[in-house]
Amino acid sequence: MQITKNLMPVLKKMMLGTALAASLAGGLMPSAAQADDKKLESIGISVGLLGNPFFVATIKGIEDHARAINPDVDITSVSADYDLNKQVSQIDSFIAKGVDIIMLNAVDEEAIAPAVMRAKNAGIVISAFDVSAPGADVTVMTDNIAAGRKACEYIVEQLDGKGNVAIIKGPSSSSLNDRFKGCSDVFASADGITVLSDDQNGQGSRDGGLQAMQGLLTRFDDLDAVFGANDPMALGAQLAAKQLGRTNLIITGVDGAPDTEASLAEADSLLNASASQDPYTMAGRALDMGYAFFQGERPEQPTVLIEPMLITADNLDEYKGWTAKR
Repeated sequence: MQITKNLMPVLKKMMLGTALAASLAGGLMPSAAQADDKKLESIGISVGLLGNPFFVATIKGIEDHARAINPDVDITSVSADYDLNKQVSQIDSFIAKGVDIIMLNAVDEEAIAPAVMRAKNAGIVISAFDVSAPGADVTVMTDNIAAGRKACEYIVEQLDGKGNVAIIKGPSSSSLNDRFKGCSDVFASADGITVLSDDQNGQGSRDGGLQAMQGLLTRFDDLDAVFGANDPMALGAQLAAKQLGRTNLIITGVDGAPDTEASLAEADSLLNASASQDPYTMAGRALDMGYAFFQGERPEQPTVLIEPMLITADNLDEYKGWTAKR
């Protein structure tokens, strides 16, 4: 009996240790196998503008990838209409709803930070796409420096390294700023290229590009080529040039938008090239990475850059476009 009494404390400790180990393995500390069992129930998507075909394609990519994981997942897509306050309210609504993942196309990559942190503090995964967002768990974007570089290398090649050029930039965002940098670096490294203007803001729109181009053509009679930091601005620049009878210009952009495809196919197009994006693949990959994060996986590289393809009239047949079946 004395031996049994002496053993009792030891046995109790052993039993407690065994129970603790079992609980840690079985529930208190999720294992990889358990994390894989987490069900993806709801996703919130906030984009700059739902009416933009680019964002229509991103939402399609997210929906297809999400429903491959769970056909019954609840998906809510909303348009911020490029309004920061509206997007902040949308994020707060997603927090109140308790979504698992927020797919975010930030309209203001800096000012959105407090809303992002509120969502993360609520245990929601933030997956950014197209543009960065401070504090996002994962991010997938086009390599926008490469996009600007490719579009402007085309200009330099077409001008045989000599000529007068201009850049139409857009609102400050990581994507547009990176394109501007990529293009500027190319022009700066070409001794025969003179940049007549690089401070015109086309507001990211076709109307803005048209107005900026009208101003450039009024100021400069010897302008040879223009880079628009996105296709809407480049298409607006083309319209202005045609209206003013300046048909000897080279214009390039970034996006590979459906309207750009149509323009490149026209014999009289002044828009000669565009560094294309793949919004469907970009957003779908962002969802996949967000889902992996939701399952407890931590990527070695939380930011993924997708290499753009330069499309011209010569390789248009090889381009899948934004809306091709995948």
